[in-house]
Amino acid sequence: MDTMKAARLDVTHHTLNVEEVPVPTPGPGQAVIEVKAAGVCLSDVHLLEGLIAPQFLDSEKVTLGHEVAGVVTALGDGVPALPGIEVGSRVLLQAGHRLPNGRILTRGVDYDGGYAEYALAQAETLVPIPDDLPFEQAAIIPDAVSTPWAAIQTSGRVRAGEAVGVWGLGGLGIHAVQLLRLIGASPIVAIDPLEAARERALAVGADVACAPEDAEDAIRQLSPRGLDVAFDFAGVAPVRAQAMASLAPQGRLVIVGLAGRPIEIPSDTAFAYKQLTLRGHYGSEGTDVHQLVALTRTKRLDLSASISGVFPLEEAPEVLERLARKDGNPIRFILQP
Repeated sequence: MDTMKAARLDVTHHTLNVEEVPVPTPGPGQAVIEVKAAGVCLSDVHLLEGLIAPQFLDSEKVTLGHEVAGVVTALGDGVPALPGIEVGSRVLLQAGHRLPNGRILTRGVDYDGGYAEYALAQAETLVPIPDDLPFEQAAIIPDAVSTPWAAIQTSGRVRAGEAVGVWGLGGLGIHAVQLLRLIGASPIVAIDPLEAARERALAVGADVACAPEDAEDAIRQLSPRGLDVAFDFAGVAPVRAQAMASLAPQGRLVIVGLAGRPIEIPSDTAFAYKQLTLRGHYGSEGTDVHQLVALTRTKRLDLSASISGVFPLEEAPEVLERLARKDGNPIRFILQP
């Protein structure tokens, strides 16, 4: 087979179409993966809408998809011996990789991703997955699960017993609640305008889930001194203002949601007096992905409830529209070639 189907974003005209393109051939240090599942992320919707744009793309089109799992079909020359990596291995792909100069390139943004029958990857970004971990669940680990995990562990530095608030209970925020429960954060306050989103937050471990207008009272009742850490997974100004106001002295606000908008500090005096910290967070590292796969292997982490629907690759444009409308209140839609 010389060609394959791929969902290609035209970054100039903001259109997404399933097209026939050449099957990739691995170069030195690269691998080809037969895609079995690709997660659909709100970032893909933002790319389609033009709210965010690739920073390092060298063409006008890119195959979307930074959450990918599948089977290795070919290895290029010079691929080092990696545990569990050979032709036929079940793997997920990290959402990108870091160049020697420190620049981070994101799969499906800066180069072709996994909305396709086959995907090309640097061999070091392959992570073996257990035989009993479904491809659909493995695919979402590289972003929907590992981004909040890294935000909690690395940027937020959350410790057991700390009071934490999570604003925005979509694909990333809902996993943040689940992971915060796993590491012992307490109490966990989940905030979202959608009732269905709040209900699922309670199901995965939030101590209380409320609408934004009720957040101040809920936080005061559970943690009178305020929150030790607040996470913005929504990416909107009112959330950031409310989250910052909720912080206890020396509290940390971690910005994860991206919308290309300014970040404002309402009062520099209050910010300085309370010795607050504002941190940005982007993506995750390979170690985060490996840790999460290990947690699924030992049954500490169950992602079965995170899959909101599985659709054929040909329906990629319609699936992104469904996600943009939040049709069915999804955590993660999955595309299958």
